[in-house]
Amino acid sequence: MPADIVLNTHAIAVLLLTALALFLFTRDWLPLESSSLFVLAALATGFQLFPFSSDGKTLHAVDFFSGFGHEALVAVTALMIIGHALARTGALEPVGRALTRLWEVSPQLSFLLTLIVGAVLSAFVNNVPIVILLLPILTSVSLRMKTSASRILMPMGFATLIGGMGTTIGTSTNLLVVSVAVSMGMNPFSMFEFILPVALSSLIAIMYLWLVAPKMLPDRASELGDTSPRIFSAALNINQDGFSDGKTVEEIIEQTDKQIKIQYVKRAGSDALTVPSRQLTLKQDDQLLLSDSPENLKAYEKLLDADLYSSDQKIDDDHPLQAEGQQLAEIIIAQGSPLLNTTVAKTRFADRYQLVVLALHRSGTQSRQAVADIDNTQLQVGDVLLVQGASETIADLKQQGKILVLDATSHIPHSEKAPLALMIMITVVAIAALGILPIAISAVCGVLLLALTNCLGWKDMAQAVNAQIILIVAASLALGFAMLETGAADAMAAGFVNLTAGMSVTMQLSGLMLLMAVMTNIVSNNAAAVIGTPIAIGIANQLGMPLEPFVLAVLFGANMSYATPMAYKTNLLVMTVGGYTFNDFLKVGIPLTIIMWLSLSFLIPVFYPIG
Repeated sequence: MPADIVLNTHAIAVLLLTALALFLFTRDWLPLESSSLFVLAALATGFQLFPFSSDGKTLHAVDFFSGFGHEALVAVTALMIIGHALARTGALEPVGRALTRLWEVSPQLSFLLTLIVGAVLSAFVNNVPIVILLLPILTSVSLRMKTSASRILMPMGFATLIGGMGTTIGTSTNLLVVSVAVSMGMNPFSMFEFILPVALSSLIAIMYLWLVAPKMLPDRASELGDTSPRIFSAALNINQDGFSDGKTVEEIIEQTDKQIKIQYVKRAGSDALTVPSRQLTLKQDDQLLLSDSPENLKAYEKLLDADLYSSDQKIDDDHPLQAEGQQLAEIIIAQGSPLLNTTVAKTRFADRYQLVVLALHRSGTQSRQAVADIDNTQLQVGDVLLVQGASETIADLKQQGKILVLDATSHIPHSEKAPLALMIMITVVAIAALGILPIAISAVCGVLLLALTNCLGWKDMAQAVNAQIILIVAASLALGFAMLETGAADAMAAGFVNLTAGMSVTMQLSGLMLLMAVMTNIVSNNAAAVIGTPIAIGIANQLGMPLEPFVLAVLFGANMSYATPMAYKTNLLVMTVGGYTFNDFLKVGIPLTIIMWLSLSFLIPVFYPIG
């Protein structure tokens, strides 16, 4: 029987706010943190000014902030920190070394093993550190074998997303769906409750990613394929009676339209280098030491009527510019990076890291969209900086493990704390899996152990915590709570039941999963999951069916973030490194979504009978 849809004023307002929130979550011009905070503020203010009462019980506006104290958010944040510790200490280095060696023996077999390892690890650890582990390995292997990394990076990223579906802690989406469902009366899932249907569907998906997807992806060259240095160190020698002879440094700067950046001045007859003041007067045979592009250096030579030198050799057609020991590298902005949400200028990047930024690329409608104002552009997850510097400097930066660096080496950061960090993670998972403690409590204890054993400092933990994740989770929980309390979720469930009236329950279950899969590729997967869970439970109640299969339909659908690069942050990471376009994700991701949707539509009723 189709269910009647009854909406009160507050439910209508919540549904409208939900629609607005889903729209704002997809806007590039508004940070996700801002849109999430707007949702929270709108809910709290609206329900405070216009109180809602049902069955003699008044809904308090401050209850919408309970999402910040929700056990799911606590667990998500703690597991995020533990995953960051694994990446920072190099705890997964043995896995990386083994895969690197195997690639040299059998690339095709190693690719399959990489997909399987990535999927298995992501069932227990957030997939971001797994992708960060595998990106340098696959990029370095591709450079050495002179093949394109673009054929293997996207399948690797998708394999980690698939693996994350397998356990209750595999993704933040899983934790949220299970927590919300339990708070609404469903029996708790064990950690490995639904691993069998996921494993069976994953077998098909990984075969697709191994054998078919690479053939669908084009070869795209990385910036790293260009090994010629872009920045050169040189000196401008002040000529007698030339323009610069007798001029101040300030006049020199004005002559070049403030473009020249003088690092040091070497006075005539002296080997000492001094940092020049703007009032310093230059004279014959003084040298201005610079680092710039060949085009700019030649332009300065002409404008200042000076001679360009490299060491003691005058630069001319027979003696071109050279830069010994220089290397290009790519720095990927990932979650936890000290460069995230700041700018090159604010971090004083060149002074701090002794590297020159050549270009900033941001994922867009094209494979790599160059950003013009490099110094003052706020960096976000998925951005890539093309830098140049001494090979030793790049190696040292990579060794520190704080910044994700891709270059022509396969070195993986490692520290003596790695075994301890790995043991803490295994213990956290084991305690939760055995039911000794809930994952929220065991994960918090794990974070405490990381701090007490100096595996991770508090500053590093702060970098690991993503404000965007915290706010989107809190806002999504608040929206789900409002939809439940006002009856909006029941109304949407009734609408879904009416729309699918006449279909079998299996078809309705499949339709719900497909709806979540579409939604998660447009808005945040966490928002789709938390909003969809109350609706799924409402549908199950109205159909008189068990809750578990419908909750799993939401959980699985919300994890199918394959069709767009913005669907999940690791998609952005592989997009920047692999040089993918939006269409590449559609071409490979849509068939993968169909594979997972159809296989799980068949498997859920098998493992969770729905009559």
